[in-house]
Parts: sequence; C-alpha cells; structure tokens
Amino acid sequence: MELKEQFEQAVAQSKLLTTRPSNETLLQLYALYKQATEGDNVQEAPSNPFDFVAKAKHDAWSSLHGKQSSDCMQEYITLIETLQKG
Repeated sequence: MELKEQFEQAVAQSKLLTTRPSNETLLQLYALYKQATEGDNVQEAPSNPFDFVAKAKHDAWSSLHGKQSSDCMQEYITLIETLQKG
C-alpha cells in the first residue's frame, strides 16, 4: 500500500480510537497532519493571547517547520498504530 493511502487510512482510524488520547498526543497528531497535508505553517500566530488552544495548535505545527511531508505521514501512521494497541 502506498504511503498516502496508509496515511489516509490512519486518519480514518484516528476517528475510531476507543480511548481519547492525551491533549499532548492530540496536538502531536494535529501538527503531523497539518505538516503532512499543508506543509510549513505560514499563518500568523493567533492575535488573542487568551486563545490557548489556537496558540498551542499554532506552536505545535510551527515546531515541525521544514519537516518532510512523507516523514510526517509515517510518524502519524506509527502514532495511530501505537494508540490502537493501547
């Protein structure tokens, strides 16, 4: 199976997890997904200093700046597989 197909399958499986991952893991999944699908984060940081969720998401995605899409896809797949095993 091609990497992109495996990635899309992992994204679908992420919605079927029986246990909700920690916030840290959810941020990691978010950042890997965004970097894999959109590339480097070029958006400005959230203007509202009290929007902690938006800031955390922005920072998590920005932390992967320069990372290859294929590497992010593979890490996302591996993380979902780990979460499925519990």
